[in-house]
Amino acid sequence: MGSTPIQLTKVKLGKLQIVRRRLLQRYEYQPFLSCLAGLYGCQWRRYQRTRILPGEFCCSKFELFCFGILVATFGLAFVLLYFWSEAKNDYNDFDWNFYSGRWFPWSAVVLGVTVTLFTYIAILLVLAICLLSEGQRLYLFWAHKIGIVVVLGVSAVAIGFLYNQWHEEWNTFTLSFQVTAPYLHIGGVAIMTVLSWPVTQHFARMNRKVPRVIILGLYFAVLLILYLVPLGMYSPCIIEKGTLGPKPAIIGHRGAPMLAPENTLMSFKKTIEHGADGLETDVTISLDGVPFLMHDDTLRRTTNVEEVFPRNKTMNAAFFSWNELAELNAGKWFLKDNPFRTKHLLSREDQQEVRGQSVCKLTELLSLAAAHGKVVIFDLFTPPKKHPYRSRFIHQTVMAIQSSGINESQILWLPNSMRLNVQQTMPGFVHIYGGKKPIEELQSENIAKLNVRYSEISSNEIRMYAAANISTNLYVVSESWLFSLVWCAGAHSVITNAPQQLKELRRPWFLMVARKRVALPPEREKPA
Repeated sequence: MGSTPIQLTKVKLGKLQIVRRRLLQRYEYQPFLSCLAGLYGCQWRRYQRTRILPGEFCCSKFELFCFGILVATFGLAFVLLYFWSEAKNDYNDFDWNFYSGRWFPWSAVVLGVTVTLFTYIAILLVLAICLLSEGQRLYLFWAHKIGIVVVLGVSAVAIGFLYNQWHEEWNTFTLSFQVTAPYLHIGGVAIMTVLSWPVTQHFARMNRKVPRVIILGLYFAVLLILYLVPLGMYSPCIIEKGTLGPKPAIIGHRGAPMLAPENTLMSFKKTIEHGADGLETDVTISLDGVPFLMHDDTLRRTTNVEEVFPRNKTMNAAFFSWNELAELNAGKWFLKDNPFRTKHLLSREDQQEVRGQSVCKLTELLSLAAAHGKVVIFDLFTPPKKHPYRSRFIHQTVMAIQSSGINESQILWLPNSMRLNVQQTMPGFVHIYGGKKPIEELQSENIAKLNVRYSEISSNEIRMYAAANISTNLYVVSESWLFSLVWCAGAHSVITNAPQQLKELRRPWFLMVARKRVALPPEREKPA
């Protein structure tokens, strides 16, 4: 009888301990899990979360569907981010297409939005994987579900738009894998290694065979793909020792447009100062027959024509006389628009010189090139209809070249119009063809060089033309990784917006030299 109160007390204490344990399981403060579940599913309190019991799946069917959409969105956002990162070489062209009276860095805006969207999705995916590793059931907050759908839609629309409107840039996308494939492969292997723990956990918890087979099958399928990927890798920068060709000659695209206003004397002088091998420009014929340097159809972007001739601001540049062109300023726009975001690199003296730049004659450029022994290549625009020199623009250009005193061998003649007549009149010109053509036709037309967009010719084609003594000039190559790739591919010269950067590159990036195995002599038997 005396022991009964003690036994009852023990029973009550045992029940209290059980209740306490259950309360702790429900309300125990777990900061790490609270942070994960709170950010992923807005489940900041312990009682809102549930663990995955043995035999259970990670979540409900709807939450599993949401997780699948999250993974798909991550993949699509990664493709968009990778594409836009590799397109940096052509950001200037993208921004120029959207020019509407004032230069705006749309490419930087797109990059910022893309990075933000990808980061958001990547964080959600990492949170989900961490929750699964901790054995927690997934529940995605409704606001995140909406966010994922928005990111998925934006990424899909952006990729579709870029594919249709900027189709040639996707060649750069595939070309970049010749450089990045090994690093992407290492990243994929690292990710699969990290995922091995949560996959093993869920495989061990499941009792049903079908979910087990699905999870394990998917995991090993990805591993098999990663195992086979190296078999398809190719890069011209994987070469044998001693087979790397000489560094491509560097030709400034409209001069050095990152350091001075394009197509001005200052721009070409900057190109020469940084040791470039040639100068590239665009030639238009004025109303009175003077060849001058201008890329655009109108003068709005690169001059102050709206201030000087407001009524004619949209008129074709070829309908201005040289006296009118000489009144325009061709430098102030560079400091105002700052197209390459490089204005901070200019000294006060340089900025003052920029403000005084004017429209440049072709003869002025040729005289500068002749004095420094630089080759010149240019696009020659056909004058519009009703232009007085429409039928004689080739003649006017050749006359300007003759009067400049430049050596004929310094001219890389690109225009196809009346090429035969030009060859007869100026036999010393080096003729260059814009695009690709059969070797037999090029040889019959006495063409010694090709001018091709960097993404439209392969390393095998470059070697094929080189074997026939036809060199290749690639445009516009401004990023170091891309210059390294075309160097390894055997290109002979490149047109670039960044001669000051590429001239400093001493060897290609990502160059991997395969060492030949040296056969060792057989070991002699040692005397007993």
